[in-house]
Amino acid sequence: MRATASDPAPSAAAAPRVWHRWSARMRLTLLYGSLFLVSGMALLGFTYFLVARSPANKATKISARRPGGGGGEVPGLSDVPPDAFLGQIEHIATEQHDAALRSLLTQSGIALACMTALSVALGWLVAGRVLRPVRLMADKARSISERNLHERLAVSGPADELKDLGDTFDGLLARLDAAFEAQRRFVANASHELRTPLTLQRATIEVALSEPDPGVRELRDVCRRVLAAGESQERLIEALLTLASGERGLDLDRRAPLDLAEVAGEAVRGEGGVGTGLARARTHGDAALVGRLAANLVENARRYTPPGGWIHVHTGTVGERAVLHVANSGPPIPAQRIPALFQPFQRLDDAREAVPEGHGLGLSIVAAIARAHGARLHVVPGPEGGLAVTVAFPR
Repeated sequence: MRATASDPAPSAAAAPRVWHRWSARMRLTLLYGSLFLVSGMALLGFTYFLVARSPANKATKISARRPGGGGGEVPGLSDVPPDAFLGQIEHIATEQHDAALRSLLTQSGIALACMTALSVALGWLVAGRVLRPVRLMADKARSISERNLHERLAVSGPADELKDLGDTFDGLLARLDAAFEAQRRFVANASHELRTPLTLQRATIEVALSEPDPGVRELRDVCRRVLAAGESQERLIEALLTLASGERGLDLDRRAPLDLAEVAGEAVRGEGGVGTGLARARTHGDAALVGRLAANLVENARRYTPPGGWIHVHTGTVGERAVLHVANSGPPIPAQRIPALFQPFQRLDDAREAVPEGHGLGLSIVAAIARAHGARLHVVPGPEGGLAVTVAFPR
């Protein structure tokens, strides 16, 4: 029988289904029963050993005298030699002792079998009691999907290992919920950003087609607008690919020695009005991605620095880390708004009108590349407005 209507029907050549499953409860029950059986057998063997070596089985001194004197003689015993009489008594005592040992072994074996069965039954109940929270957590986790990631296991009870497991799983669900929500926002924002130039292209072409007899000048103007919209799309797609590459992580074969001074010098080349202090700062990483990180920081600083402002770019070594520092002047930025700037398509309220050519991906790409390289990212408001961004790479 299929689990859901969308699942494919099982084929006839599929492997036979295994009906018997060694559950954790069954394994714990067998473990409890086996431990009790082994300990009971050890106790029975030790008891048997002690009873077998008791004084009654060790050449117990038996003495006898022939009855006589005032008490008279016992019929039939007057003709039995003393040694034979003592031998018969010892033989009877030995047989009684052996019978007692056999009776002890038999009765103890029966008691051990009964108690083993009882321990297995109690072990089954105890294992079910212990594993009940795990079963409840499994049922709850099985019902959680991408549509209800907001739900939690909310395990109650004492602060033991099971509650710690439930709390850990709840933390994982919280991180997954945040990641899914960020992904949904990213897809919606990316769709909006990609749709804007497409809408502009379509409107431009429709206006040109509505003209009964457009001239060469009008057609050339339409081509320039469509080309500009296409370039905007190319920049956005390239930024999205770079962001995806940074989020995916860095392969070991892509790491190579590089100098942040050279990378930052390449990023500020051709940029006027940028103050630099580029000291040697050696690290390992992907030169292309680190170059994009530096270029995005410089471009972001240039884009939001007003006329007459300043931009400073410095590199160097601080402790065991190679540091790239980019700061600029500009409008004051509240410290509580800074984390939002590193989310895709997130900008300050007036940034879209002030810088219409931006897509809000520059700083999110910086954060992704920094994470891929294991670098520390420290961002604070600048002393004269703007941002002061410090990226510390492992040496």
